[in-house]
Amino acid sequence: MNASNYRSRQLRSSQFNGKCVLYWMVRDKRVHDNWALLKAQQIAIKQRVPLFVCFQFTGSYKKANIRQYHFLFEGLKETEKELNKFQIGFNLLKGDVGIEIPKILDQYKVGHLVTDFSPLKVYRNRLNKVLGKASIPVTQVDAHNIIPVWCTSDKKEFAAYTIRPKIKKLLPSFLSEIPKIKKHPFLISSVPVKTDWSIINSLEIDFSVKPPDWIMPGEKHAMSQLKKLNKLLVGYDDGRNDPTKNHLSNISPFFHYGHIAPQRVALEITKSSLPVIDKEAFLEEMIVRRELADNFCYYENNYDYFGGFHQWAQKTLNEHRNDEREYLYPTEQFEASETHDLLWNAAQNEMKEKGKMHGFMRMYWAKKILEWSSSPEEAQQTAIELNDKYQLDGRDSNGYTGIAWSIGGIHDRAWFERPIYGKVRYMNYNGCKRKFDVKKYIEMNI
Repeated sequence: MNASNYRSRQLRSSQFNGKCVLYWMVRDKRVHDNWALLKAQQIAIKQRVPLFVCFQFTGSYKKANIRQYHFLFEGLKETEKELNKFQIGFNLLKGDVGIEIPKILDQYKVGHLVTDFSPLKVYRNRLNKVLGKASIPVTQVDAHNIIPVWCTSDKKEFAAYTIRPKIKKLLPSFLSEIPKIKKHPFLISSVPVKTDWSIINSLEIDFSVKPPDWIMPGEKHAMSQLKKLNKLLVGYDDGRNDPTKNHLSNISPFFHYGHIAPQRVALEITKSSLPVIDKEAFLEEMIVRRELADNFCYYENNYDYFGGFHQWAQKTLNEHRNDEREYLYPTEQFEASETHDLLWNAAQNEMKEKGKMHGFMRMYWAKKILEWSSSPEEAQQTAIELNDKYQLDGRDSNGYTGIAWSIGGIHDRAWFERPIYGKVRYMNYNGCKRKFDVKKYIEMNI
């Protein structure tokens, strides 16, 4: 099986009739280990034409903030410099996708458009806008998942245990070394305008949510973090559910912004000297669980709504819809970390300050929002709103899936029935006390 033939799919077919190839970079914002860029270069070399890359953004989304845009733009600055080393041009496009992408296709007489893959509706809608106006060949490459979503399964998987054997069957074919990008042999006749990165200061976004100081964006910093994992992940299997310990990879923001390929991380971890138990636990989370999240968001259009929950979960939550709630908080009170629960407040504080909440606390945090909201629909939207605002890896299939797991039982089974939760898995303060030093975690995030 030649895995490279399955990583891409043709969205629009026609004859090449242009002067260059364009890679519309959306999700995978890096130069190295990028199957979409490699595909674009392969096509450009075959056609003996220049290759260039563009990234499009609107810059007027009121719910976006400087924390997210700082990480995005600083990473793109590095991407532009690295692309130039390989004689590949870069264009930053501000404006409506249905106008800007067709405009650049026409301006540069693009003969083939290549783009990467995201399962989220917002990006699929943007892609459809462009497809509706493009008459040239369009190729999409899943440069994010080790196994392309459309290869792993042709349906929404019920849980990890249903997708795991499919992934394990295909993984030997897809988890291969990644080719290196080449210095492009065909040059653009006109020199692209150098990007004015000061545009970030004029964006119509929220400037109150500041970037954290514990992580730096970009491909080089992502690779640096990868090199640390040989030490950071020792004890991962035992310590990953203790939020007072740093037994996490802290690589999810780099995955989200596409600064590093999960395939590169999997390759390096597989070859590492980590204890087998820690290695296997991490690869289970990074491959099976992460690719399960993309599967859910790709095949379930309601991944961010109540209607996307399993039928058993909808039924049990509906049966307990009118149960009495001891506490009810509006979104503003949740956001301000002003609940009666100091542990929950600490988790919210961690997210607001660091842009990242410990994985175990994300589950507790979301489940308590269900318990203290007037309906599961309200709880889900509150959790999504706060997650997408403060998390560096917000607006991500992992986030939407994690919230759907916590509130709606996605990828989980029915448990013992109790008020409000119905048969959705329950978590409480005392359960946390048995797992880790709750007082210490609260003190860490006052």
